[in-house]
Amino acid sequence: MNLENPYETPKAEFAFEDPKAPQGRAPRTLMWILFSFQGRIPRRTYWGVSLVTAAVFYGMIFGLVFALGEESPAVDISALVLYVPVAWISLAIQVKRWHDLNKSGWWFCIGFIPFIGPIWVFAEAGCVRGTVGPNNYGPDPT
Repeated sequence: MNLENPYETPKAEFAFEDPKAPQGRAPRTLMWILFSFQGRIPRRTYWGVSLVTAAVFYGMIFGLVFALGEESPAVDISALVLYVPVAWISLAIQVKRWHDLNKSGWWFCIGFIPFIGPIWVFAEAGCVRGTVGPNNYGPDPT
């Protein structure tokens, strides 16, 4: 309470940081990057995780096709089983990118708009620098 002006509105500091983490930042673990929907990630992390995830997914699919043959139903079932974590990871990193732009994670839905949506996601989530400094979703990750 401010004794000089008792009518002043209260001020609060929002703590986005983990007090146990070095430099006050939350630890960025691989599990957090891949599976969490909280916080922010920079463009380089977004692109790196996107490309590595796609490479691993398609590498495993091509390996299964090579080992089992194109017509094998095991390839179709395996592709479906492998797609679930890839979809989750893609959604998690995209939500964190929208958070870096100080927008709700629900902005990932814009990618479902035919033709324009994927271009918008590429341009904004993939190319635009996030909010400088802390925003509603945490400290600046860069």
